[in-house]
Amino acid sequence: MFTLDFTVTTSCCDSNGNLKLFSALQMMQDCSEMWIDTEPVVKDYFKQQDMAQILASRQVEVVRVPKFKERLSVTTTVYDIEPMFGFRNTFIRDECGVPCYKTWSMGAFVDKSTGKLKKIEQSVMGSLTIEPKLEMEYKERRIILPKDFETLHDFPTKDSPDKTVVACDPVSVKRSAIDYNNHMNNAEYVRIAMDLLPEDFKVRGMRVEYRIAAKLGDVLKPILITQEENVIAVLMLEDKPSAIIEFSR
Repeated sequence: MFTLDFTVTTSCCDSNGNLKLFSALQMMQDCSEMWIDTEPVVKDYFKQQDMAQILASRQVEVVRVPKFKERLSVTTTVYDIEPMFGFRNTFIRDECGVPCYKTWSMGAFVDKSTGKLKKIEQSVMGSLTIEPKLEMEYKERRIILPKDFETLHDFPTKDSPDKTVVACDPVSVKRSAIDYNNHMNNAEYVRIAMDLLPEDFKVRGMRVEYRIAAKLGDVLKPILITQEENVIAVLMLEDKPSAIIEFSR
Protein backbone atom coordinates (compact mmCIF):
# COMPACT_ATOMS: atom_id res chain seq x y z
CA MET A 1 0.00 0.00 0.00
CA PHE A 2 1.17 3.50 -0.75
CA THR A 3 -0.57 6.81 -0.02
CA LEU A 4 -0.05 10.39 -1.19
CA ASP A 5 -1.87 13.41 0.22
CA PHE A 6 -3.16 16.20 -2.00
CA THR A 7 -5.09 19.45 -1.73
CA VAL A 8 -7.46 20.50 -4.51
CA THR A 9 -5.75 23.70 -5.69
CA THR A 10 -6.74 26.22 -8.35
CA SER A 11 -4.78 24.51 -11.13
CA CYS A 12 -6.73 21.28 -10.48
CA CYS A 13 -10.19 22.89 -10.71
CA ASP A 14 -12.64 23.61 -13.49
CA SER A 15 -14.60 26.89 -13.80
CA ASN A 16 -17.03 25.73 -11.09
CA GLY A 17 -14.32 24.95 -8.56
CA ASN A 18 -14.66 21.18 -9.01
CA LEU A 19 -11.70 18.83 -9.32
CA LYS A 20 -11.07 18.02 -12.98
CA LEU A 21 -11.12 14.32 -13.84
CA PHE A 22 -7.85 14.92 -15.70
CA SER A 23 -6.27 16.18 -12.45
CA ALA A 24 -7.68 13.28 -10.44
CA LEU A 25 -6.08 10.88 -12.92
CA GLN A 26 -2.76 12.66 -12.55
CA MET A 27 -2.99 12.18 -8.78
CA MET A 28 -3.65 8.47 -9.29
CA GLN A 29 -0.70 8.15 -11.67
CA ASP A 30 1.65 9.94 -9.26
CA CYS A 31 0.64 7.61 -6.44
CA SER A 32 1.00 4.49 -8.59
CA GLU A 33 4.42 5.55 -9.85
CA MET A 34 5.73 6.38 -6.37
CA TRP A 35 4.44 3.03 -5.07
CA ILE A 36 7.40 1.23 -6.68
CA ASP A 37 9.69 2.63 -3.95
CA THR A 38 7.85 0.44 -1.41
CA GLU A 39 8.73 -2.71 -3.40
CA PRO A 40 12.57 -2.70 -3.66
CA VAL A 41 12.79 -6.20 -5.16
CA VAL A 42 10.46 -5.27 -8.02
CA LYS A 43 12.12 -1.87 -8.49
CA ASP A 44 15.62 -3.36 -8.72
CA TYR A 45 14.45 -6.15 -11.03
CA PHE A 46 12.79 -3.74 -13.45
CA LYS A 47 15.97 -1.62 -13.50
CA GLN A 48 18.24 -4.62 -14.12
CA GLN A 49 16.00 -6.04 -16.83
CA ASP A 50 15.34 -2.62 -18.43
CA MET A 51 11.60 -3.16 -17.96
CA ALA A 52 8.65 -0.94 -17.21
CA GLN A 53 5.01 -1.31 -16.30
CA ILE A 54 2.75 0.40 -18.84
CA LEU A 55 -0.88 1.20 -18.07
CA ALA A 56 -3.09 -0.95 -20.31
CA SER A 57 -6.53 -0.07 -18.95
CA ARG A 58 -8.31 1.76 -16.16
CA GLN A 59 -11.87 1.92 -14.90
CA VAL A 60 -13.03 4.88 -12.80
CA GLU A 61 -16.17 5.04 -10.66
CA VAL A 62 -16.99 8.65 -9.69
CA VAL A 63 -18.69 8.67 -6.29
CA ARG A 64 -18.37 12.40 -5.59
CA VAL A 65 -16.38 15.19 -7.24
CA PRO A 66 -14.23 17.04 -4.68
CA LYS A 67 -14.14 20.83 -4.59
CA PHE A 68 -11.54 23.58 -4.25
CA LYS A 69 -9.36 23.37 -1.12
CA GLU A 70 -10.54 19.89 -0.12
CA ARG A 71 -7.84 17.66 1.33
CA LEU A 72 -7.59 14.25 -0.28
CA SER A 73 -5.60 11.06 0.12
CA VAL A 74 -4.76 8.77 -2.79
CA THR A 75 -4.00 5.14 -1.97
CA THR A 76 -2.87 2.41 -4.34
CA THR A 77 -2.71 -1.33 -3.65
CA VAL A 78 -1.91 -4.39 -5.77
CA TYR A 79 -4.56 -7.11 -5.57
CA ASP A 80 -3.31 -9.59 -8.19
CA ILE A 81 -0.32 -10.32 -10.39
CA GLU A 82 0.37 -12.53 -13.39
CA PRO A 83 3.67 -13.10 -15.22
CA MET A 84 2.99 -10.25 -17.70
CA PHE A 85 0.27 -8.21 -15.96
CA GLY A 86 -0.41 -6.52 -12.63
CA PHE A 87 -3.76 -5.42 -11.20
CA ARG A 88 -4.30 -2.63 -8.70
CA ASN A 89 -6.91 -0.51 -6.96
CA THR A 90 -6.33 3.21 -6.61
CA PHE A 91 -8.86 5.11 -4.50
CA ILE A 92 -9.11 8.84 -3.81
CA ARG A 93 -10.68 9.55 -0.41
CA ASP A 94 -11.75 12.72 1.40
CA GLU A 95 -10.65 13.81 4.89
CA CYS A 96 -13.25 11.48 6.43
CA GLY A 97 -11.84 8.50 4.53
CA VAL A 98 -14.90 8.26 2.26
CA PRO A 99 -14.07 7.34 -1.38
CA CYS A 100 -14.58 10.04 -4.02
CA TYR A 101 -13.11 7.94 -6.85
CA LYS A 102 -12.82 4.16 -6.99
CA THR A 103 -10.62 2.69 -9.69
CA TRP A 104 -9.01 -0.51 -10.82
CA SER A 105 -6.35 -0.78 -13.48
CA MET A 106 -4.25 -3.31 -15.35
CA GLY A 107 -0.59 -2.73 -16.10
CA ALA A 108 1.48 -4.63 -18.66
CA PHE A 109 5.13 -5.53 -18.08
CA VAL A 110 7.23 -4.60 -21.12
CA ASP A 111 10.82 -4.64 -22.30
CA LYS A 112 11.73 -0.95 -22.71
CA SER A 113 14.09 -1.59 -25.63
CA THR A 114 11.58 -3.55 -27.72
CA GLY A 115 8.25 -2.35 -26.34
CA LYS A 116 7.07 -5.97 -26.20
CA LEU A 117 5.48 -7.83 -23.30
CA LYS A 118 7.95 -9.57 -21.02
CA LYS A 119 7.36 -12.02 -18.18
CA ILE A 120 8.72 -11.37 -14.72
CA GLU A 121 10.25 -14.17 -12.66
CA GLN A 122 8.23 -16.12 -10.12
CA SER A 123 10.54 -15.05 -7.29
CA VAL A 124 9.84 -11.39 -8.06
CA MET A 125 6.09 -12.07 -8.18
CA GLY A 126 6.37 -13.79 -4.82
CA SER A 127 8.06 -10.77 -3.24
CA LEU A 128 5.16 -8.46 -4.02
CA THR A 129 2.71 -7.37 -1.31
CA ILE A 130 -0.76 -8.50 -2.41
CA GLU A 131 -3.72 -6.86 -0.68
CA PRO A 132 -7.49 -7.48 -0.76
CA LYS A 133 -9.44 -6.49 -3.86
CA LEU A 134 -11.51 -3.43 -2.91
CA GLU A 135 -15.25 -3.14 -3.32
CA MET A 136 -16.42 -1.43 -6.50
CA GLU A 137 -18.13 -2.37 -9.75
CA TYR A 138 -15.66 -4.27 -11.96
CA LYS A 139 -16.53 -4.01 -15.64
CA GLU A 140 -14.86 -5.70 -18.60
CA ARG A 141 -11.48 -4.28 -19.56
CA ARG A 142 -12.23 -4.40 -23.28
CA ILE A 143 -14.51 -1.70 -24.69
CA ILE A 144 -16.68 -3.06 -27.50
CA LEU A 145 -16.87 -0.90 -30.62
CA PRO A 146 -19.48 -1.20 -33.39
CA LYS A 147 -18.80 -4.31 -35.49
CA ASP A 148 -17.72 -2.50 -38.64
CA PHE A 149 -15.84 0.32 -36.88
CA GLU A 150 -12.26 -0.74 -37.54
CA THR A 151 -12.95 -1.45 -41.23
CA LEU A 152 -14.24 2.07 -41.84
CA HIS A 153 -11.93 4.72 -43.25
CA ASP A 154 -14.38 7.55 -43.88
CA PHE A 155 -16.30 8.77 -40.84
CA PRO A 156 -19.13 11.33 -40.82
CA THR A 157 -18.00 14.81 -39.83
CA LYS A 158 -19.62 17.02 -37.18
CA ASP A 159 -21.68 18.63 -39.97
CA SER A 160 -23.26 15.30 -40.92
CA PRO A 161 -26.97 14.74 -40.07
CA ASP A 162 -25.98 11.44 -38.38
CA LYS A 163 -24.59 12.52 -35.00
CA THR A 164 -24.13 9.04 -33.51
CA VAL A 165 -20.66 8.61 -35.05
CA VAL A 166 -18.72 11.81 -35.70
CA ALA A 167 -15.15 12.54 -36.76
CA CYS A 168 -13.68 15.47 -34.81
CA ASP A 169 -10.77 17.77 -35.56
CA PRO A 170 -7.34 16.07 -35.41
CA VAL A 171 -5.04 16.71 -32.44
CA SER A 172 -1.25 16.87 -32.70
CA VAL A 173 0.82 15.42 -29.86
CA LYS A 174 2.83 18.30 -28.38
CA ARG A 175 5.96 18.26 -26.23
CA SER A 176 3.95 19.25 -23.15
CA ALA A 177 2.01 15.94 -23.35
CA ILE A 178 5.10 13.68 -23.35
CA ASP A 179 6.19 11.96 -20.13
CA TYR A 180 9.43 10.29 -19.10
CA ASN A 181 8.60 7.14 -21.08
CA ASN A 182 8.70 9.34 -24.22
CA HIS A 183 5.02 8.61 -24.85
CA MET A 184 1.97 10.80 -24.44
CA ASN A 185 0.98 10.76 -20.78
CA ASN A 186 -2.01 8.52 -20.02
CA ALA A 187 -4.12 11.33 -18.58
CA GLU A 188 -3.68 13.41 -21.75
CA TYR A 189 -5.84 10.99 -23.75
CA VAL A 190 -8.69 11.60 -21.32
CA ARG A 191 -8.17 15.37 -21.42
CA ILE A 192 -8.45 15.35 -25.23
CA ALA A 193 -11.57 13.17 -25.13
CA MET A 194 -13.32 15.20 -22.42
CA ASP A 195 -13.00 18.37 -24.50
CA LEU A 196 -15.22 16.66 -27.08
CA LEU A 197 -18.07 15.86 -24.68
CA PRO A 198 -21.20 18.03 -24.49
CA GLU A 199 -20.75 20.80 -21.92
CA ASP A 200 -23.57 19.46 -19.73
CA PHE A 201 -22.25 15.88 -19.73
CA LYS A 202 -21.54 14.81 -16.13
CA VAL A 203 -19.14 11.88 -15.99
CA ARG A 204 -20.16 9.24 -13.46
CA GLY A 205 -17.94 6.48 -14.78
CA MET A 206 -15.11 5.96 -17.22
CA ARG A 207 -13.23 3.12 -18.84
CA VAL A 208 -10.10 3.62 -20.90
CA GLU A 209 -8.24 1.07 -22.95
CA TYR A 210 -4.74 1.96 -24.14
CA ARG A 211 -3.63 0.20 -27.32
CA ILE A 212 -0.87 2.08 -29.17
CA ALA A 213 1.21 4.72 -27.40
CA ALA A 214 1.19 8.08 -29.15
CA LYS A 215 4.53 9.88 -29.47
CA LEU A 216 5.72 13.40 -30.13
CA GLY A 217 4.51 14.63 -33.50
CA ASP A 218 1.82 11.98 -33.95
CA VAL A 219 -1.61 13.14 -35.05
CA LEU A 220 -4.64 11.67 -33.29
CA LYS A 221 -7.98 11.67 -35.07
CA PRO A 222 -10.85 11.51 -32.53
CA ILE A 223 -14.04 9.65 -33.43
CA LEU A 224 -17.00 10.21 -31.10
CA ILE A 225 -19.65 7.48 -30.77
CA THR A 226 -22.80 8.58 -28.93
CA GLN A 227 -24.89 5.84 -27.35
CA GLU A 228 -27.96 5.98 -25.10
CA GLU A 229 -26.10 6.30 -21.80
CA ASN A 230 -22.47 6.42 -22.89
CA VAL A 231 -20.15 8.33 -25.17
CA ILE A 232 -17.11 6.52 -26.56
CA ALA A 233 -14.14 8.52 -27.82
CA VAL A 234 -11.78 6.59 -30.09
CA LEU A 235 -8.46 8.36 -30.64
CA MET A 236 -7.23 6.99 -33.95
CA LEU A 237 -3.53 6.84 -34.82
CA GLU A 238 -3.43 6.43 -38.59
CA ASP A 239 -5.99 3.64 -39.13
CA LYS A 240 -5.87 2.00 -35.68
CA PRO A 241 -7.17 3.05 -32.24
CA SER A 242 -4.49 4.50 -29.99
CA ALA A 243 -6.88 4.73 -27.04
CA ILE A 244 -10.57 4.01 -26.50
CA ILE A 245 -12.36 5.92 -23.74
CA GLU A 246 -15.92 5.28 -22.61
CA PHE A 247 -17.71 7.91 -20.51
CA SER A 248 -20.88 7.02 -18.62
CA ARG A 249 -23.47 9.63 -17.63
